[in-house]
Amino acid sequence: MGKNLLELKSLDVSEILSILDQAQAFHDGQDFRGLEGRIAANLFFEPSTRTQYSFHVAEEKLGLRVVSFNPAGSSLQKNESFYDTVKTFDSFGVDLLVIRHVENEYYNQLIGRVNAKILNGGDGTGNHPTQSLLDLLTIRQQFGGFEGLKAAIIGDVSHSRVAHTNFEVMGRLGMEVCTSGPEEYMEQGMNFKPFEQAVRESDIVMLLRVQHERHSQKMGLTVEEYHSRYGMDKKKLDWMKKDAILMHPAPFNRGVEIADDAVECGRSRIFKQMNNGVFVRMAAIKRALCD
Repeated sequence: MGKNLLELKSLDVSEILSILDQAQAFHDGQDFRGLEGRIAANLFFEPSTRTQYSFHVAEEKLGLRVVSFNPAGSSLQKNESFYDTVKTFDSFGVDLLVIRHVENEYYNQLIGRVNAKILNGGDGTGNHPTQSLLDLLTIRQQFGGFEGLKAAIIGDVSHSRVAHTNFEVMGRLGMEVCTSGPEEYMEQGMNFKPFEQAVRESDIVMLLRVQHERHSQKMGLTVEEYHSRYGMDKKKLDWMKKDAILMHPAPFNRGVEIADDAVECGRSRIFKQMNNGVFVRMAAIKRALCD
């Protein structure tokens, strides 16, 4: 009964679409009972606002009781390991573990060794399955499907679990995906295009935050240079195709990858993505504890 959600590349397309269908049903007002009294532990070893608290809201909407973990006030400060911390919460008898951690594929050390179901809230620079699912839900609501759409993922690609997850799954869904941004942030094999070309050709322009905390050295460009070359502003919005939309997984750096006048412009779906995050996470929780 129930399934972990660790990475999208291990799910076939039909299962991905099934999760999106359930998320859309929740979005449209479907009521669901059956999880009252179950307990979710949200273990975020990295800072988070949208993912952590939208999971919390999703859990509350489904009737779960929620335990939120505070790393700064925990035995991690006494050198307790990540594994032992997770095993502690599992030993309490919680039903669901929602985990974010800086280590790529942290979950490999937990599979088969914890009883609770695991939902990945982000692992290092590797995977962010629920973010990708909420992006896909937002795109499907806008365009009705995926086949033939063109998406540009722009910015700090090499450090982005969102970019890595979306590039893979969007391709499997029949989308044409390119990446763009400063050369030092790109990766081989991810269909690089010059910035202006990427913006002009795409149906979905997805901006990424510059992840200063993951860089071993300072960004080669100043903030002003980055914004001038790769930041979305009113002028560059005019490059976009007539029906194209603007997305961002957030948090966003205003005045770096996106200008104030672009955050809530008519093309922007940024806060719609956040809204969809609750419904996608409700669907992931239902799948983990019921399906």
